[in-house]
Amino acid sequence: MRLGFLCALALAIAASGPAHAHLLYVTNEKDDTVSIIDTKTLEVVDTISVGERPRGITLSKDKTKLYVCASDSDTVQVLDIKTNKVLHELPSGEDPEQFALHPDGRLLFIANEDDAVTTIVDTQTRTVVAQIDVGVEPEGMAVSPDGKWAITTSETTNMAHWIDVAERKLVHNSLVDQRPRHAEFDPDGKRLWISSEIGGTVTVFDVDSKKEIKKISFTLPGISQDRVQPVGIRLTRDGSLAFVALGPSNHVAVVDAKTYEIKDYLLVGRRVWHMVLTPEEDLLFTTNGVSGDVSVVDVKDLKVIKTIKVGRYPWGAEILPTN
Repeated sequence: MRLGFLCALALAIAASGPAHAHLLYVTNEKDDTVSIIDTKTLEVVDTISVGERPRGITLSKDKTKLYVCASDSDTVQVLDIKTNKVLHELPSGEDPEQFALHPDGRLLFIANEDDAVTTIVDTQTRTVVAQIDVGVEPEGMAVSPDGKWAITTSETTNMAHWIDVAERKLVHNSLVDQRPRHAEFDPDGKRLWISSEIGGTVTVFDVDSKKEIKKISFTLPGISQDRVQPVGIRLTRDGSLAFVALGPSNHVAVVDAKTYEIKDYLLVGRRVWHMVLTPEEDLLFTTNGVSGDVSVVDVKDLKVIKTIKVGRYPWGAEILPTN
């Protein structure tokens, strides 16, 4: 009886923790490193040295490599997952900040903040295939799930620029609020979400018509409105929830992505930048620049369950599924 009880208890305890182990990669822009976190133990297991001021990070389609924007090195570095070593570099244009990989896994679209262009790089031939003029200080970058559209946001021009991928040319501009920082498509590709950091809003567009559907504002009790600065956005696969990082307010907004109502505000670390969900969407990880840590959010309960110390000024995050 006693042994059976202990076994049942052990199984219950094990079941209550994270059910899957993956690797979380976090860029630390002041340390020139990438921290690797085990999502089951919620501990840092390794740290990789990379180029200067790493920010954007994304996984290759075959999940064997990581692409890292080394902004001050003016390059995109390609990391081998097995060895944690830099395999080679890709031409990127000046000051690459964010990028997005085309669904074909080959073309990488890069926002070049200093050059006011979007650079398209062929990751197989390691060559620049096009550069497209956009607005001043481009930062956010997204590619639609069907691969038809690439979106660049320009911080100073206050626009989202629609690039026809097949034609490789700019075909439309959408005005948004001040200093757009991030672009994110719905999983089904029907809506586009744009965060405006200084404007304090997120604007949602219908992709087919390119018209604004909704503008979402955020108000946190006891926090000055000028500290509510939306940056990163992450949506669940079913399109039901949107998580919005609110910068120096140190909160993440939880938005009903169907009604656009704010469900909750979650207190995380200082100066929250970006987020990533586990493949099971049971955990959300936020990068908190000023506090130098990652907050772990239980998605079901919408509660922060742990803080993980990483390097200085963590910025971008990506998950490698390991099972």
